[in-house]
Amino acid sequence: MVSKASEEYLKTMYILKKQNGKVRVTDIAKKMNCTKPSVNKALYNLKDNGLINYESYGTIELTLDGENLAKKILEAYDIVFLFLKDVLSLEAEEAKREAEKIKLAIDDKTINQLAKYVHKVLDLNDLDCNYDINKEKCRCCKRRTARKK
Repeated sequence: MVSKASEEYLKTMYILKKQNGKVRVTDIAKKMNCTKPSVNKALYNLKDNGLINYESYGTIELTLDGENLAKKILEAYDIVFLFLKDVLSLEAEEAKREAEKIKLAIDDKTINQLAKYVHKVLDLNDLDCNYDINKEKCRCCKRRTARKK
């Protein structure tokens, strides 16, 4: 199991990979507003957990497990963000800041319950499919297409 801080590094790497096609220590440090030595320490932790492939001064690649965990982390953030923005009617920027903080403090069971509640309140679809953030089955549901509109 990785720490919440390590999860944030993993999420940042996933986003940078999608945006830039590559991930570098400098980019991670800049995006997370931290030092390169801090990034390197986190990278070696993630490497030890089998979530990335990395050699000093080389490219950083997420493993399949690393990519799946990064997607799960982003999904959890999305659920909290939707709750704050669309259910509690917070401004988007405030909801963004608060979702980052809250997501770090809650576990998967709570995220699953929050997801069911958000879907019910927003009447997006029925989550009687036993939604579980650890499974892929609901990640492409109607909710995602409704948000893009």
